[in-house]
Amino acid sequence: MHKSTITIRDVAKAAGVSVSTVSRVLNDRDGVSPTTYQRVRQVIEELNYASNLAARSMRLQQTGVIGVVAPDLRSAFTLQVIRSVSAAVEERGYELLVFTSSRVDGEEDQALREQRHVHLLNSGLTDGTIVLTPHATTFPSERPVVVIDPNRHGVEVPAVLSTNYAGARAAMAYLFELGHRRIGFVGGRPDLQSAVRRWEGYRDSLMEQGISLDPTLVCRGDFTREGGYACGQRLLSLAQPPTAIFAANDESAIGVLKAARDLGVPVPQALSVVGFDNITESAWTTPPLTTVDQALEGMGQAAVDLLFESMAGKPVAAVHKVATELVIRESCGPPAR
Repeated sequence: MHKSTITIRDVAKAAGVSVSTVSRVLNDRDGVSPTTYQRVRQVIEELNYASNLAARSMRLQQTGVIGVVAPDLRSAFTLQVIRSVSAAVEERGYELLVFTSSRVDGEEDQALREQRHVHLLNSGLTDGTIVLTPHATTFPSERPVVVIDPNRHGVEVPAVLSTNYAGARAAMAYLFELGHRRIGFVGGRPDLQSAVRRWEGYRDSLMEQGISLDPTLVCRGDFTREGGYACGQRLLSLAQPPTAIFAANDESAIGVLKAARDLGVPVPQALSVVGFDNITESAWTTPPLTTVDQALEGMGQAAVDLLFESMAGKPVAAVHKVATELVIRESCGPPAR
């Protein structure tokens, strides 16, 4: 085998291990037994892979690093997606570099920060960048960019998102099936397409049932637990509170559950709650949360696949949609008589 053709997959095959194991050895990460580590290092030396990798990087001006720009690391959604991106990137023998932007006042300021971070990453630090839930719609960059959960105004780069509208309709159909008609809604970040489409699914579902939209049952949230808690407090304090609340994401739904608990409203006996995302924590709430699964691992994998196709110069779809599915747990029941 000629040196210039050797890849990390060749090393993995010769050593009888996975690509991710070779990546861990190259980067001195934990999780590899001493015996396996020595075997992989021996194959790397025999194939002269380390020298070949450095020469290839200089020749092709590749870094072997993928960037991620995220608003912050407090969100369970963000952390779960980044974990899936990290696993997919590692399988390809690449490293991950994560930039976070602390929240600032004003969408324009946040958008500019995202653009600066993408420019910095793609100006020599990385071979491509994935941006999560951006405020920005454009990303001037010489290297590929892929967005997960795009801005409502669209983006000029490939994007990954779930079937948000269909997922919201499925959640509402389930509540209708249980007998609910007075259903509250906790919205999400209004600049994101996901929040808009979930709101539209709620609104259109009511219309199809011949139920007039009641503005007092709609609360503008922000995809945080604190926002969900505030909305839950307001909705449950109405003279005629809702018998069910559909929250635009699980973080908001968890906030609603706490508001109900603090107000002495039992779930699901007096209030049904549905979320959206299916973050890991949703199965561990009290009671376990019924939610719409948007396959967060699949979103991360899809974003990495699109990015690597773009890096290879292949044409990619402008939008990649990940299917949603209703996950029924214990937070919903028929309305109390």
